[in-house]
Amino acid sequence: MSAGVPMRRRLLVEYLRATVGVRDERVLDAIAAVPREVFVPPSLFPQAYEDYPLEIGDGQTISQPSVVARMLELAAVGERERVLEIGAGSGYQAAVLARLARFVFSVERLPRLAEGARTRLAQLGFRNVSIQVMDGTLGWRAQAPFDVIIVAAAAPAIPQALKEQLVEGGRLVIPVGDLRRQELHLLVRRSEYFEQSVHGPVTFVPLVGKAGYPNGVSSS
Repeated sequence: MSAGVPMRRRLLVEYLRATVGVRDERVLDAIAAVPREVFVPPSLFPQAYEDYPLEIGDGQTISQPSVVARMLELAAVGERERVLEIGAGSGYQAAVLARLARFVFSVERLPRLAEGARTRLAQLGFRNVSIQVMDGTLGWRAQAPFDVIIVAAAAPAIPQALKEQLVEGGRLVIPVGDLRRQELHLLVRRSEYFEQSVHGPVTFVPLVGKAGYPNGVSSS
């Protein structure tokens, strides 16, 4: 690891605090503790701490740090809570979540990405993350309910299965929209109804699955 990497990570955190406006110090501390360069292809190491998404193969990306921070701040993850992540990707967001939550259950539809994420997380010593290959639009019913669900891909509509797998007071953070225009939604479960708010435009790859986009849909 380059001697400059810790400094670049600190600069990223200061950028998230001062420019993006992230105020949750637990989120900032978690991002400061996770080496993002481990989760990107070697050719992209120099860009690991820039604030934009990076390609990780199979048409997927690692989300830009400011979007990860915004989503985690909205989710308000507690240290004793159980989190479901939809879209493990490289494993980066799961690593950050693992520093915030008691346990992280992560779903990934692409076996190669799931295996890579498991390897990286194990190498970094994370023991409170489980990754399975399955249709994320259906959630993970065997492990439900969850305090928090975070979706790292854009859905055409909010999957009913995810709403049903939240505890009372649970939070669901999900990008919703078509392949050109998406907005970040926060849902909070209040018994049998949901408080819903919208938190600005985002850009994600499509959420593929039974309650999402069909396989083969391109994000371009």
